[in-house]
Amino acid sequence: MHAEERQQAILRRVREAGSMRVTDFAAELGVSVVTVRKDVEVLAERGLLARVHGGAMLPEDWAETAPVPAAAASGPAPAAGGGRSGGAAPGRSLVLGLIVPSSAYYYPEVIKGAREAADALGVRLTLAVSTYDVDTEKAQAARMVADGVDGLLLAPSAGDGKPGGQWYEELGVPVVLIERRPEQQASAAEHVGTDHGYGARLAVRHLLDTGRRRIALVMRGGTPTAPWIREGYHAAMDEAGPDVAGHALFLDLAEFSGGEPAYEQVVDAFVEAVRAGRVDAALVHPDHEAMVLMQRLRSASLSVPGDVALVSYDDEVASLADLPLSAVAPSKHEVGVTGVELLVRRLREPGRPRRRIAILPELRVRASSEA
Repeated sequence: MHAEERQQAILRRVREAGSMRVTDFAAELGVSVVTVRKDVEVLAERGLLARVHGGAMLPEDWAETAPVPAAAASGPAPAAGGGRSGGAAPGRSLVLGLIVPSSAYYYPEVIKGAREAADALGVRLTLAVSTYDVDTEKAQAARMVADGVDGLLLAPSAGDGKPGGQWYEELGVPVVLIERRPEQQASAAEHVGTDHGYGARLAVRHLLDTGRRRIALVMRGGTPTAPWIREGYHAAMDEAGPDVAGHALFLDLAEFSGGEPAYEQVVDAFVEAVRAGRVDAALVHPDHEAMVLMQRLRSASLSVPGDVALVSYDDEVASLADLPLSAVAPSKHEVGVTGVELLVRRLREPGRPRRRIAILPELRVRASSEA
């Protein structure tokens, strides 16, 4: 079980029971108490739960962003595609819905930024977590609309080219996409997200500056951010000239889990490429995969950054690795803030031009890629 899956399980238990004992949950998952304790520390740092002696409980302010309760609509839902453009009725503050795929990895800072922006603008924010399931997202969005939200912030799970990828345009309320782009170029949907192509370029240029020339990209190619990271990686390699571009290597971890033969084949191929001198640096997405690779390299008596420099992508837990990992860090908090600001302005000024906003990530250099 990956760290994100464990953390999601911890959050579910705490929300269902109100609290959790570390020792009991570690035994239930079949992992060490230290592992669960570290997961609790990560979640507590993000404000998603509160640490107590021997366990964890919900933070006092969780109710401010609790999921919208299922409730009968006070009136008929808007017609599909009709669109509410006038915002809240007189005397009522705006209500925004936020639907994200995870509350344990990547999105906690987005949620925090959105909540702070909503408080500053005097609007109410309600939260739902879809666990990367598009049918769940559709049901949550329909429920929120029926319950009377004025607009939605949404990180849809449907990938490029999937049927129904733009279902959110038929909800009847303004929608701003978060860390996603519209499935079709003709879509008028507004969005706020990280420029992941720029982030990949930052990583490659940093590795080039440290003298590396055989730079690989290792990632889960099916994630929503994967196309943009891969595009930025190849662009930066091409810009560096044929001596660098000729060594480009993409290794796709796909949806494999640790221990599966297909996963182990990709990891083994990477370690062998380092051993043979075909790779001297790598950009790895996400963080925990970079941690796995670093452990495998050490087991093979290969050193980081001596034999190979590593830069991870997301910077969720990169700094917590035994050897702190350099990482591309999207400004997740700013994405949440800007998404709320964009949607509120859309609701209060319905005739204004629509916008698509790309926020640049930064590179945080640590021990794994120092020259």
